[in-house]
Amino acid sequence: MSKFLLDASAVLAYLNREPGAERVERALFERPCLISSVNLTEVLTRLMDWGMSPEQAWTTIEDANLHIIEYGTDLARATAGLRQTTRPLGLSLGDRACLATAQQLNATVLTADRAWLTLAPALGIAIESLRP
Repeated sequence: MSKFLLDASAVLAYLNREPGAERVERALFERPCLISSVNLTEVLTRLMDWGMSPEQAWTTIEDANLHIIEYGTDLARATAGLRQTTRPLGLSLGDRACLATAQQLNATVLTADRAWLTLAPALGIAIESLRP
């Protein structure tokens, strides 16, 4: 059974009960769910933008039971290597970090960004959108 790697949009959709939240909730019970420490930073920042203290934001993440994947030199190089492939879609550093992490771990990406689906064949990874 493969793992799910959640990007920031998926976690935020789940926490904010946006469309697709139920898909993330099912994923959290189906198999191990991971998040890159880069995407974790995005989520924590947004939670604090929504008025949570840093401690409340961290507790919210802990309650979601996500396994955090540390971002290091190998992932930095892989992320930079995705720039040309992802440039036409305007993907951010965080987006590319998520995709590079998925490649490294052979994980299925769960995202709210449907545009990523076009990248799956080129990147050799599975990408699932929360929203049809």
